[in-house]
Amino acid sequence: MNYRHAFHAGNFADVHKHAVLARILEYLRQKPGGFRVIDSHAGAGRYDLNAAEASRSGEWRDGIARVWEKRVEADVRASELLAPYIAAIAACNTGFDLRTYPGSPLIAQKMLRGQDRLVACEIEPRSAASLAGLLRGDRRAKAITIDGWTAISAYVPPKERRGLVFIDPPFEDAADFTHLSDALAAAHRKWPAGIYMLWYPIKTREGPDALARRLRRLRIAKILRCEIMLRPPHADGGLAGSGLILVNPPYTLEQELEILLPALIRMLAPQTEQASLRLDQLTPNL
Repeated sequence: MNYRHAFHAGNFADVHKHAVLARILEYLRQKPGGFRVIDSHAGAGRYDLNAAEASRSGEWRDGIARVWEKRVEADVRASELLAPYIAAIAACNTGFDLRTYPGSPLIAQKMLRGQDRLVACEIEPRSAASLAGLLRGDRRAKAITIDGWTAISAYVPPKERRGLVFIDPPFEDAADFTHLSDALAAAHRKWPAGIYMLWYPIKTREGPDALARRLRRLRIAKILRCEIMLRPPHADGGLAGSGLILVNPPYTLEQELEILLPALIRMLAPQTEQASLRLDQLTPNL
């Protein structure tokens, strides 16, 4: 699966992962001490929804466009939970028009305080140049041209001793599912107290289910799995769902997701009965 993000920016998977990302960052902001965000596969940072790639796929129209239009219709608690994510998107747009979608490094940057730091890693030359330009001049944020799989272990533990490692690889080949578990194992050995957030696409169940089995074998104490499915997975059916692995999640997050995920599904797939969600613990019996 080749997940070139310019074609997919703002799609339902982005909504899923970035809404949850914003919840974790909101939690980290509640304590006065600084935190660090390590974004291993940060991408270009910002995406023009009217550019050729996004226009050709049109995926954002079934993703962020639906949430943007229906955000005022969500119930009060879901609206509150979505507010940090929506605010980050609004900061990249003018008025009520939705023209630009911020990637994870810009969402994180919008939520940093003066004492917080962001390390955004990207190896693809054009994306890396775009990212560096966007973060230039912000002393809290640094763009580094480095392979994301190398960066995951290289930058932990951060000196703040508090923060998040966000791993959102392009899934250019099926081996990225194995890379996810291997990278987490290596980083977790160095920084067991860190929060880790891993994203994966769901096209069939084979890769995600194998990933879950490998993660259970790592015997990490706190692992939460969070998936949304817009349709049943099928080998020839394209992207059917979006999955997240959350290691050491904030203690409030699972209850928040019990409210937020159904609200997202109602916005993203209002006319289908095929949509579903999964929220469960992969924690082994230690």
